[in-house]
Amino acid sequence: MRLPIERKHVKVYPDPKRVIARFFFNGEERGKDVINKIMTLSPQQVFSIISPLLQEYSKRHRNITKVLLKHCKKLKPLFDSMKINYKKLEEHRKLLIGSYFTHEYSIESAAFFNPSIIEDPDQSELEEGEKRLIISFRAVGEGHISSIVFRRAMIDRHNNISVIPSGNYIDEAEIIRNATYNKKLFLEKGLISLINEDVLKELDLKLEDQFDYLTLKQVIAQTQDLEPDPAKDKEFEKVLWLSDSYYEIVFSLDTDISDRVIFPISEFERKGIEDARFTKFISDDGSVTYYATYTAYDGHIIIPKLLKTKDFYDFTIGPLFGVGAQNKNLALFPRKINGKYAMLSRIDGINNYIMYSDKINVWEHPIKLQEPKYSWEFVQIGNCGAPIETSEGWLIVTHAVGPMRRYCLSATLLDLNDPTIEIGRLTEPLLIPNPDEREGYVPNVVYSCGSIINNGELVIPYGLSDYASSFATVNLESLLEQLKKCP
Repeated sequence: MRLPIERKHVKVYPDPKRVIARFFFNGEERGKDVINKIMTLSPQQVFSIISPLLQEYSKRHRNITKVLLKHCKKLKPLFDSMKINYKKLEEHRKLLIGSYFTHEYSIESAAFFNPSIIEDPDQSELEEGEKRLIISFRAVGEGHISSIVFRRAMIDRHNNISVIPSGNYIDEAEIIRNATYNKKLFLEKGLISLINEDVLKELDLKLEDQFDYLTLKQVIAQTQDLEPDPAKDKEFEKVLWLSDSYYEIVFSLDTDISDRVIFPISEFERKGIEDARFTKFISDDGSVTYYATYTAYDGHIIIPKLLKTKDFYDFTIGPLFGVGAQNKNLALFPRKINGKYAMLSRIDGINNYIMYSDKINVWEHPIKLQEPKYSWEFVQIGNCGAPIETSEGWLIVTHAVGPMRRYCLSATLLDLNDPTIEIGRLTEPLLIPNPDEREGYVPNVVYSCGSIINNGELVIPYGLSDYASSFATVNLESLLEQLKKCP
């Protein structure tokens, strides 16, 4: 018999009004044509066009002038080729040019789902039993491009959840490229990314064991100058795309958590950032770091990546390496086990695996932990976020796919000291899409990327058929007792 589970009435829907101002470029020739037309305008004409635009769009974007100037500056190589002195352009003309190379993108217009939930670093001034929460979501907009967005929420002593409305603006972060690359790991990821092996071997001979972004660009440029080869140029471009997978992003301190969006930055994630699984990681010295694993997708290749932050303002991001860092569904344990990092994965797309590592970004030797066993999970199983430590063991919320590609949620209990040992596993689903939840972008799906325990209950945020999100709770003691009865 299935455990009783309480669905909350709170639902979070996509909001098409949530827009960001993105750089828009329709090709070099069309770009030159637009610039030439703007250059024929008098200063008075320029002002008469840009002034009302700024008034209108300043209500929709924080510091729209900064955005337009940034987008104008991106065209500097075009200006140089047109013999236009960028520095001598008056401010209003720069703003007007920038506006023609800017478009609005609605990040949530299609879907808002697959939530992950953790405690907010700030738990001050709360009553007993209350918690301040940060919830991440997968937001999907035009072209099915996914990004990571956030909401703050409150949960009271009765586990009633209220999601705090988002702010009026969305802020993209400043991007900082200051990574140092490990050559061996970098080239291995290049092979996985289907970059030509001969090109990688050539770079292997020219790069030091550790190198930075600028050095890589210089080596590639020198190689292209010495040995012009159009076929190789595309492969070198892929190498630079891979290097762009490492970056740091910094949000302004005057942004609310709901204002911050982590939008695809590198070419290897241009089709989306999917299903961030956040965990509050506690180091041996007691310090706290927030990590999230997520999937970067370019339309063909999946690259698992790791995001790291202390404060949700400053994030460092890079790929994960090793034979265990393949496919989707990586979820980090919230502390080391027997001196090693631990991770769940699903390298074959079907079964659950576990692996250990001395380095948080290198994962080898995956051990099969679970395979589909019951009829409602015959297609595949996987985790729904980071393991949760309880007195009885590691509690894993899982997902499973059965007939009619129906997704449901279940649970597993693993040994605290040796998580390769399965203590118990539910024989029936914990949560199945009901008639009110089965219609959406992808029908018949409930899915989660991370849960928490609060006031004696497991609190599960979950996506509703890849469209919206809601919450459910189940009594923790009853769940653990049921798991121990199902070895």
